[in-house]
Amino acid sequence: MMPASDRVPTGGLEASVPRDTPTPAFLVIEEVVRRNLAAAIAASGSAARFLPHLKTHRAPWLTEWLVAEGVTGCKVATPAEAELALAAGMRMVLWAYPTVNPANIARFIADARRYPGARLVGLVDSAAGVEAWAAALQHDRPVNLAFRVDLDPGMGRTGVPIGSMALDLARRLHHEGCFAGWHVYDGNVKDLDRNVRQRQVDVLVEAINVLRRQLKAEGIPSDVVAGTSYTFEFWSEDAAAYVSSGSWTYSSDQHDRELRSAGWAPSAFVLATVVSTRNGTATLDAGAKAIAPDKPVAERFRWDGRILLMNEEHTVVESRTLAVGDRVLLMPRHACTTAYLYDEALVLTVDGKWERRSQLASRR
Repeated sequence: MMPASDRVPTGGLEASVPRDTPTPAFLVIEEVVRRNLAAAIAASGSAARFLPHLKTHRAPWLTEWLVAEGVTGCKVATPAEAELALAAGMRMVLWAYPTVNPANIARFIADARRYPGARLVGLVDSAAGVEAWAAALQHDRPVNLAFRVDLDPGMGRTGVPIGSMALDLARRLHHEGCFAGWHVYDGNVKDLDRNVRQRQVDVLVEAINVLRRQLKAEGIPSDVVAGTSYTFEFWSEDAAAYVSSGSWTYSSDQHDRELRSAGWAPSAFVLATVVSTRNGTATLDAGAKAIAPDKPVAERFRWDGRILLMNEEHTVVESRTLAVGDRVLLMPRHACTTAYLYDEALVLTVDGKWERRSQLASRR
């Protein structure tokens, strides 16, 4: 059991939220987000090298602010996120997953035509993927659309093995004049020991450098987009032109415990109201539709006792102190998928005011 003081380290922030705020509500502390960005940029080396992932917040206001702070490119997970990024002024948008869906591909191509001043980059990890894009383009590729070869670092999700098949894809794209380089998401590197993570990244860098040297010998230049929240700081500028981190924005219960060395602090919470109490338990009006359900029930948010039950609209937790009508802040174990559940956030601005700001919610 966690100590009670570890429930929500925000100094009673919930008491300052306007009493007429409907719950559950998604709360964001802007000042903390700004500090988190400063730490992420420092670890990346520069704002121009930092390639944040928009799926972690899906917030237009935050994306516009990133552009104002000198961040020029980003990763996205969906066409809707690409359109959000382009509208906010991002100059380079990388769709961070390979796709062969013709409707999604057509939408991304249309975005490239709509924003000729930006560079749009897709991922491929198979010959079938290249063919899917070729069929949609019909020999009419926008000059601002290019592709990276997605490499599998051992995660086993997407990506071509680091070897001859990857080289063949890179050569084919280069022949078509649209090879942008390599992409690697090393999400399998999560050891809690930073030194272990550094060594694992070093091994991966050398494997990719073998590919880069081979292409260079053939007159084909290439660079790399790499990194996750657990690894981006270990990719040197020689190893990767861009580094990406997702969870710097809001952090989370998980990263507050495992990545404190990154200098990030939790900045997003779910505000809930106690609607019932009995026999040492409290029922909150925030269930699986209010806080990310992609973690085991017992770990979905930080609590100083057990999380006993979660259904669509309610969660039952251990508590002998809460009363009906009390409000509590829940720190998500996974803030990214929690942000996905809301079409607006209640933001505590840097000047100390609460302000409602739009979120992309579940639009894809």
